[in-house]
Amino acid sequence: MADVQTAASTASTAGKMGLVPATLMVAGNMMGSGVFMLPANLSAIGSIALIGWLITVVGAVALAIVFAKLASIDPAAGGPYAYTRKVFGDYMGYQTNLVYWLANVIGNVALAIAGLGYLSHFFPALNQPVILAFAAIAVIWFFTYANILGPQLVGRVQSVTTIFALIPILGTALFGWFWFSGEIYADAWNVSGKSDTSAVMATLTFTLWAFIGVESASVSAGVVENPKRNVPIATIGGVVLASVAYVLSSSVIMGMIPNAELVVSSAPFADAARLALGDMAGGMVALCAAVGCLGSLAGWTLLVGQSAKAAADDGLFPGIFAKVNRRNVPSIGLAIVAGLMSLQVLATMSPTASEQFGKIASISVILTLLPYIYSMISVQILGYGKMSHNQYTFIVAAGLVGAVYCLTAMVGSDGQQVRWALIFVIASVVFYSSSIARKREMEEQHLHPGGVAPVWVRYLALGVTILALMMTFWLSIGQDRDLNLRFRDPPPPAVAEQLAPASAPAPAPAQ
Repeated sequence: MADVQTAASTASTAGKMGLVPATLMVAGNMMGSGVFMLPANLSAIGSIALIGWLITVVGAVALAIVFAKLASIDPAAGGPYAYTRKVFGDYMGYQTNLVYWLANVIGNVALAIAGLGYLSHFFPALNQPVILAFAAIAVIWFFTYANILGPQLVGRVQSVTTIFALIPILGTALFGWFWFSGEIYADAWNVSGKSDTSAVMATLTFTLWAFIGVESASVSAGVVENPKRNVPIATIGGVVLASVAYVLSSSVIMGMIPNAELVVSSAPFADAARLALGDMAGGMVALCAAVGCLGSLAGWTLLVGQSAKAAADDGLFPGIFAKVNRRNVPSIGLAIVAGLMSLQVLATMSPTASEQFGKIASISVILTLLPYIYSMISVQILGYGKMSHNQYTFIVAAGLVGAVYCLTAMVGSDGQQVRWALIFVIASVVFYSSSIARKREMEEQHLHPGGVAPVWVRYLALGVTILALMMTFWLSIGQDRDLNLRFRDPPPPAVAEQLAPASAPAPAPAQ
């Protein structure tokens, strides 16, 4: 009997990620691409951002404490969606899932573009929009393929990439103080032209974005070993790790690089490394940043799939997102998401579309705050009677702190973007009827959501990845006129004309 129980326990945890990968996933999803640009973004306000960081850390820790407690009370997959649905009902759960899912689908494209942007330091061809687009599609489908192979592989991939990202961040945070100048730091204290209070409020808009992803472990509870124990530890551990990295690295860079230079920097960590250790160090930091950005895409892809699957299992999202392969991965749903992300990449190649995409991406981040607020309030209902009076009081207070902080950050956001986000939330009511019809059909006909996903989806993801890589390579070679080609015989006149430098002077006319 004991052997049977052991075998069942082993089978239930096979292919799932452990505590360390889950912790690194939380930290990696939060840091992503944002941390590498934060010092430059905050330098427009000044080193007074340190106060904003400390306030944000308090808010982020409050969020982490609540998500950790919710995961221990009810370790259900879906995170904010699952908690909101149980407390506020089907519509609020449906709205939360739709908002959260769409926000992540849009935001994941930005991660792919940002990671490849760092790689353009080594591959200048990526500066061309078409080449960058096909490279981004290849990256998107590659991590979709990795997710289809199972969450354990994703955990391993993100563990490695997060370590790569932490090398320059923690290296700067620990050793950058040897090049730190108190005078440079003091001169840039408040360069915003506003009062100190207004300047600190302005930093909250930037710094909260850095902690988007605190809910990663709770959303992925279905693919984490022993979620009741590991999800809370991973959530708080990931937030603490990211907090230390953010505050120390951002502060030290503001004391290394003069404010006027930092404001216009496109790679502040690389510039700091170059200032301290030379050009080679700057290149290494750019490489680590690229690996960290692209690696975080693996974790965010996992979140998108798990959130949609949890809602589809309840009948509040199309049933196709509930179909799983033999590794219990919603492979068809992931392929649909990858297809939508690929269309976004192609639609945002032109400058005008890119500007529009930037607005939409900002709206998606604002939308993410809604599920956070709902979750902060949910703990008061879900936790009632399940903990001691003192602990319950503390957790509810933490939830109020987290909710107030999210509302404060929303108030500090762009008014136009908040308005469009609100319009989208209201418009979601229109599509709710189809979800209710599907749920009633499932209940009346005793239908079970999900089913077996076809095997060919995995090969489709691999095939699209290879094709996109081939297109990227072909376009890079075909459009590069600076290749050092050597011909056995003199090249044909047409080829010689193409290879000639563009700045070469025209021959003088015959007299």
